[in-house]
Amino acid sequence: MNWFKISLQLNKFPINRAQKLLREIQKLPEEGYREYLEKQRKEIVEYHLIHNPFYQKFFGNKYFNSWEEVPVMQKSDLQRPLKERLSNSFSKSNSYVGKTSGSSGHPFIFAKDRFCHALTWAEFIDRYHWIDINLNQSLQARFYGIPLDFYGNMTERFKDRVSLRRRFNVFDLSEKKMLEFLERFRKSKFDYVNGYTSAIVLFAKYLEKHQFILKEICPSLKVCIVTSEKLFDNDRTLIERSFGVPVVNEYGASEVGLISFENSSKEWIVNSEGLFIEILDENNRVLPFGEEGRIVITSLYNKAHPMIRYEIGDTGTLCRSSTWKRPVLENLTGRTNDVARLANGKVVPGLTFYYVTKSIIEDAGSIKEFVIIQTEPDTFKIEYVSEKEFTLLQHQKILAAIETFVGKDLKVNFERMDVLVRNKSGKLKQFTSLI
Repeated sequence: MNWFKISLQLNKFPINRAQKLLREIQKLPEEGYREYLEKQRKEIVEYHLIHNPFYQKFFGNKYFNSWEEVPVMQKSDLQRPLKERLSNSFSKSNSYVGKTSGSSGHPFIFAKDRFCHALTWAEFIDRYHWIDINLNQSLQARFYGIPLDFYGNMTERFKDRVSLRRRFNVFDLSEKKMLEFLERFRKSKFDYVNGYTSAIVLFAKYLEKHQFILKEICPSLKVCIVTSEKLFDNDRTLIERSFGVPVVNEYGASEVGLISFENSSKEWIVNSEGLFIEILDENNRVLPFGEEGRIVITSLYNKAHPMIRYEIGDTGTLCRSSTWKRPVLENLTGRTNDVARLANGKVVPGLTFYYVTKSIIEDAGSIKEFVIIQTEPDTFKIEYVSEKEFTLLQHQKILAAIETFVGKDLKVNFERMDVLVRNKSGKLKQFTSLI
């Protein structure tokens, strides 16, 4: 029984029609794909210029002349009541309504028309087939957070049950809870793991510490999909070694859906069917393939709410070999707001701190997780979960690495924690600036 598809249909999401359109788009030849994208992005702009008063005002012109004139949309532009942003004839009752996690610091409520939401799921179904996962049949071990209020909690658990998902709550990642996780894998025939990178890495460390291979405990396990947080190469190696299955990297956002998905060659294939992806510089000019900039996304089929030249809040690069039909995301550097501004005026990507300290910290073996917080222009705090305190030698090595790769005369405080604070959705932010 195709329970997942049936649940979409019962909620009036036309999944069959969406899958039919997806197949038609995928059949388009490379030489005609640019024409498809230009036609579709023009149509979605013109639709909202006619039917969406909010977008009419935001756009500042009655007519579409050229794509370069289309304004870039920031998350802050959307932080107003949803009813003010919906297109004519759309409402909360006839749309899919969701809320972003707020990991960028700018949470907001968004909407998709039912066909657009169905197309998002058609894209997920298609990509999961690449790794032999069938959303109608495959059982998922889901490492995510869950709403704590009664209604939200019950709603999410019902959705999990219908969607063949079994929730592993990432708000409690103690050793006792990890043992409970392990027993669930012993008793269930999970096909795949899906969830936040940091939580899955922590479970992998637990497995390695106790010399378990998850595939041996749960032989039905095929693959692990990580999402929402950066996957470092050594973490991929750890997960694959501890789980005994390949790791696949997924990049998406609730407000636009699937952005890119890793294929068997470890290429991050961008979703060019339902989205149009651009890399822009600080002046909103399109950068050529191979250059790093701000990731800007257009949802080509969302008629309920404009997501047009929408800055997602991440920085990245499209591979030089990318084409209109087959763009490849070469790297995802981090969030545009995750930068450290030093007292001398220097601006440093926040993940630089994470990179330079990660290998040193993990040499100790007992470090489970850590985050870096900038509290002053010259002061940083490293919060970490560990079996024992950092040694003086570890302190000195970290300070030396930061001085080499970031700057001199910086103060670094260390605080050992029992557990690190995650946001409401369960994500762990690796670097935060409080400046």
